[in-house]
Amino acid sequence: MLPVIPEDANAANEVAVDLFLKDKIKFLQITDLIEDALNTIEFTSKVTIDNILETERKVREYLLSTY
Repeated sequence: MLPVIPEDANAANEVAVDLFLKDKIKFLQITDLIEDALNTIEFTSKVTIDNILETERKVREYLLSTY
């Protein structure tokens, strides 16, 4: 597993909190969703702005389609 950069974890957190605020998940599920996204999305070892934005898009898309 490649290291996760903070922006990826932040994107997952933003989506999870938004789902909580919309009553789609429970508060204690927030960390589960973040972990799920970080374990599911394929990350790249080359850190560029384009790669960061693409991975952030994938994280958001995955969580919104799954939950």
